[in-house]
Amino acid sequence: MSRIITVITAVHAPGAEYLPDAYKSLTEQELPDGWVWEWVIQEDGETDSVTPYVPEDDRVSFGQGRVGRAAMARTMGLARARGEYVKVLDADDMLTPGTLARDIAALADDNLGWVTSRVLDLMPDGSTVGFDQDPPAGPIEIGAVLDHWKAHDYRAHVHPATLCTRRELLLALGGWMALPASEDTGLLLALNAVSRGWFNADAGLLYRKWPGQVTGQAAHAHPGEREARMAVVEARARALASFTGWRFGDA
Repeated sequence: MSRIITVITAVHAPGAEYLPDAYKSLTEQELPDGWVWEWVIQEDGETDSVTPYVPEDDRVSFGQGRVGRAAMARTMGLARARGEYVKVLDADDMLTPGTLARDIAALADDNLGWVTSRVLDLMPDGSTVGFDQDPPAGPIEIGAVLDHWKAHDYRAHVHPATLCTRRELLLALGGWMALPASEDTGLLLALNAVSRGWFNADAGLLYRKWPGQVTGQAAHAHPGEREARMAVVEARARALASFTGWRFGDA
């Protein structure tokens, strides 16, 4: 029987038109022998706008539900996830060739709970821009992400949109945080509070920049909401870190 890596995508109507690009990036993935991918797409809402962009492929499942933003949509999608690893892919982003194979290779180490990779911002004109503060390729120790995030105005040195993690660890942590934004950062810090991770220096994601991008809207940077989000993200990570008897692997 094949082993499965689940790619999970939350989508809302404005970003649905980019699903074919995300799908193309999936079909171009070459996996190790014995592995297959499945794509779980969950709409944040129940409209008629997303379905036309969902590919007809037995490896793809599509679901809808009440509006609750990306965290709830992804967590609802977990009900259909069969993979032992879960990879997040935003609807408007694209994987680079080899990304899933590199994630699978890293998680062959039983003492690692999650993987991230380098990101290239995909600009509207088709050019790409990298991040100049990527960490070295290799392991990321417990607590390292929180330390960097706290010291750099709530900006982590690894990108949560590239996360691939063990399904049982994701479920144990309750999925993505129930926040209007920064839900993936909250998950990243929670994972790093209880497990070591890995950073792949090869670019693993094209992170699309476009006018309708949720993180580009004014509400995303509202000072009061942002401070509240960051406070609860940090509090959760520190609470998890204080439970010294619970660590993943030999960490």
